[in-house]
Amino acid sequence: TMKKLFFCLLILVSVGAYTQTTAEHFFMQGYAYAKLGSNDRALTNFNKAIELNPNYALAYYNRGISKEILKDYNGAIADYDKTIELDPSGASAYYNRGVLKHTSGDKDGATVDYTKAIEFNPDFAEAYNNRGLLKTQTGDYNGAIADHAKAIKLDPSYGDAYYNRGIATAFLKDYNGAIVDYHRAIELDPNFAKAYYNKGFAKTQMKDYNGAIADYTKAIELDPDFALVYRNRAIVKYLLGDSDGACKDAQKAEELGNDASVLVNLVCR
Repeated sequence: TMKKLFFCLLILVSVGAYTQTTAEHFFMQGYAYAKLGSNDRALTNFNKAIELNPNYALAYYNRGISKEILKDYNGAIADYDKTIELDPSGASAYYNRGVLKHTSGDKDGATVDYTKAIEFNPDFAEAYNNRGLLKTQTGDYNGAIADHAKAIKLDPSYGDAYYNRGIATAFLKDYNGAIVDYHRAIELDPNFAKAYYNKGFAKTQMKDYNGAIADYTKAIELDPDFALVYRNRAIVKYLLGDSDGACKDAQKAEELGNDASVLVNLVCR
């Protein structure tokens, strides 16, 4: 998962004296506007800073962030490309470019960028976590677990890293281990509906059906529109002989957009 952000945008700030006519002045103006959420104005000032100093890596980097927020993803990647050209050891530019490649489906490109970010900043917990997500998506579950474990070692309060390690662990059918990670993620974020859902799924695989229903019910309490949870809870209720409850959950899943028609026909007789 890439929830929360699960993806951070790291903002760098230039240090140094400046006057109202220098590139640094326009950079700081742009940075201030960006912090206030006025990214259109930020772009205007970053553009001026770059016009005055075409080799201003921080201006390209922060303009890339503003473009990303404004959903100009190609423009953002171009700015991160230029940042890296000017400052090849800047871990944050590799990371941010990796995030964009990741979300666009370029898994190989994203992996390369996360790896470069780690090379230049070995303590970059987010880069390890995101690279671990990609490893899970490509079936390298042991590699994913190693990356998430490194992220957790660097930041023991990193709830998403526990959650993501739990997912990779579950793919290896170590459901007990997965439950431990989901539980820790929930301790760090008691409103983590997806962690409750996946914990319920792991318990289902272990045939702890009552435990699974408890977790699915909590996930629904936190996110009443979580269609897949209703579907899975319907299956467990059916296995426990609660046909009426299973039917209601299956119908709710269908109502929320999950294709549960086969399940509805099975349990709603």
